Amino acid sequence: MIDETNRRILTLLCDDPRQSTAQLARRIGMSAPAVRERVSKLEETGVIRGYRLDVDPAALGLPITAWVRVRPGPGQLPKIVELAGRVPEVSECHRISGEDCFLMKVHVPAIDALESVLDRFLLHGQTISSFVVATPVPPRTPGLDGVVGNHQ
Repeated sequence: MIDETNRRILTLLCDDPRQSTAQLARRIGMSAPAVRERVSKLEETGVIRGYRLDVDPAALGLPITAWVRVRPGPGQLPKIVELAGRVPEVSECHRISGEDCFLMKVHVPAIDALESVLDRFLLHGQTISSFVVATPVPPRTPGLDGVVGNHQ
């Protein structure tokens, strides 16, 4: 399913998901209908799960990003999941292995604003926070290294 052509399609879409099928076809050297069919199959099989808008939280007044690890108290796992889904400052929540059970990405307007977010989770367990100082390697799509582009 993921041959070199599909990898090139994925890489080019990662670089610019708004490009037309005709533009994509020209860059790959295939016909637009053939590229459209490949993209459709990648969508149908779940390789492409959707198209997302990448919004800079700082541009929305949320310049502080923190990773928060949560170690729930006994019986608190479902409450952490439910709360993370309701707290607007939480942009990601992952179930992880190790001593902590969750890793959340949180965006706030100022460092002191993190306190109210953490207080909501402290009702259900312990938290440990780390502020993002810089992002020397920006997010990228795994599995596409060594192919044209992938400069997300």
